[in-house]
This record gives sequence, structure tokens and C-alpha cells, in this order.
Amino acid sequence: MNESHHIIKVTDPSLSYPEQLDFIADAIDSIGHVIFIRFFLSDAATQTGMLKERIHWNCPISIIGQAPLNGTKIAAWVWSDKDASVSSDGGLFKVENIDGIRYWYTSGLSAKDGSFDQTEDLLDDFCSRLGSAGLTLEDNCARTWFFVQNIDVNYKGMVEGRNHVFDRHNLTVGTHFIASTGIEGRTESHRNLVMMDAVAVKGQPIKHLYGLSHLNRTSEYGVRFERGSVVGRHVFISGTASIDNKGQVLHTGSITLQTERMLENVRVLLEEAGCSMDDICSMLVYLRDPADSTVVSSIFDSRFPDKPWIVLLAPVCRPGWLIEMECIALTPDKPKI
Repeated sequence: MNESHHIIKVTDPSLSYPEQLDFIADAIDSIGHVIFIRFFLSDAATQTGMLKERIHWNCPISIIGQAPLNGTKIAAWVWSDKDASVSSDGGLFKVENIDGIRYWYTSGLSAKDGSFDQTEDLLDDFCSRLGSAGLTLEDNCARTWFFVQNIDVNYKGMVEGRNHVFDRHNLTVGTHFIASTGIEGRTESHRNLVMMDAVAVKGQPIKHLYGLSHLNRTSEYGVRFERGSVVGRHVFISGTASIDNKGQVLHTGSITLQTERMLENVRVLLEEAGCSMDDICSMLVYLRDPADSTVVSSIFDSRFPDKPWIVLLAPVCRPGWLIEMECIALTPDKPKI
């Protein structure tokens, strides 16, 4: 398979931002056949403008303020596929290969006020663009990401705005929700309380993951998303933390034990999808407290020495959760869905 995932990190934090940006851009160019990039910035307000001036890649690009916790200013998650073509369709990026078509909506922003209205506006805009491509939110959306400024204050409005849109599209416990991550993230403007990325698919069914031995339905504690989704060989694991099947935070105050439970929950979801931790392609790890980064990085270095991963400063939606992660995996064989 000609698909690969890369986490590009700068190793010398003493370099200036322009020097670090040059390193990241050169590394992306060396990969080639890029079909998606997400940039992580330590200070989105001051760094986004220069980054945008350097963008020359014809692919969906996401830019979010989530500081890499190795002391550097910029990092990137890069998805490459030698067999894919990238074009535009209905205001979305269209990525097509032999397995099907993915439609990307990235760095979505709203001019409205408040996290509720911005979330609703972003989802409505996404739905409109999907409609132009002959798709719908309920049938074709495989994965969303919501980046929320000051998450302890604005997460509730984001959740309620999403719920309001889901009600209109008949996305319920009895039908399904959408795999998602809702996490702290900033843009270059203080007015953007919510930024959204999303991916929809055409030509492939979507299977949802639950992990009910270890996790509960998220609607039981007031939010609505699925724990993961499977599209063809691709497995998208939603933002996953140290939680049990009653929705309770486990191991309050212990970063080591929370990391262990989080990884166990991810393992269960991957097994439900027919794969294992060995099949992971990339991992994003979010921390509330940067003081925990040394411990967490040591765990991931030990467990996943050959996997692309990065630890980012991005508080989770509940203060009791010290850590959250998401990942993408590829099943060994194409699953029967």
C-alpha cells in the first residue's frame, strides 16, 4: 500500500520560527504525494500569517494553535498517498484513490458570536458543501474535529450547537452520531471560539465503534459522538481518555495511570475494528498540563518507538482528564461491513 503517515517535529528548539518553518516545509516537500496536512503552532496569533505565505501544497490543510510539548514552535501531521489524486468539489477538497473518495473540510471558521452559534454555523456550512457534492452529514460524514478556544468555558456551547444540528439531521442514539475529537485549540483570531475539520466519504459504508466493555455511549453524559469509525481499511479513533463504561473519569490526578487506561480503551476500540495497536499509523496526544509531557513522552517512546506520534498542549473537555489521544489505523485486511 502506498499510503503513509508522518509526524514532523523540529529537534532544536533554539531555532527561530522562520528556521523551524523552513525545516517543516522542506520535510513535507521531501515526502511528496501529500493529501492532508495539519500544522500545530505554539502561538497561532503570531505564526499563522507567515505559515500561510509558505503554503504551496494542493491539499486540505488545517492550522491550529496547539503547542508541541518538546519546546518547539511548529510541528505537522502529514498524510501521503501515492495512489490518490486531489481536486476541489463543492467547496471541499476531494481525495480519490482506488478505495473510494474522501471529502475534506479544514480550518472551518465562523464570523458569528459564541461557541454555540459558531458550531451550528460551521456544521451548516459543511452540510451545504456536502450537498453540493451530493452527500449528507448523516450518511457520509466519517469524522469531525472541533477545536475550542478556552475549552473550560466554551465547550458546553460547542456541544449544544452540535446537538442542535444533529437533532435537525435525525442523528440520535437510535441512528448514529459521528466520530469526533473536541479539544482545546486556538486560531490566529481571538474571535474564533471554534474551528472545525471534517472528513466525509463516498462509495464506502461507515461502521461505528463503541467499546462497550470499557466505554459508554457519550450521550449518557450529555455529548454526542461515536468512539470511532471504520471506513474500508481506515479506522478513525475519536478523542479517547481515561474513562469507564459508566462515563466516570478514572485515576484522577495520576498521569501514568490515566495514560495506561486511555491506551487500554484505544486497544479495545481497535480490536472491535479488527486490528491492534500494531496497525496504528499516527497518534496525536493531548495534555492539559505541560508538566506531564516528560512522563507521557517516556511512555510513548517505550511503547511506540516506531510509530509517528506527538504530544501537544491541548486541555481536554473535562478538567479531571489529564490526557487524551486519537489515532488512525489500517486494518490488516479489508473488513466486511
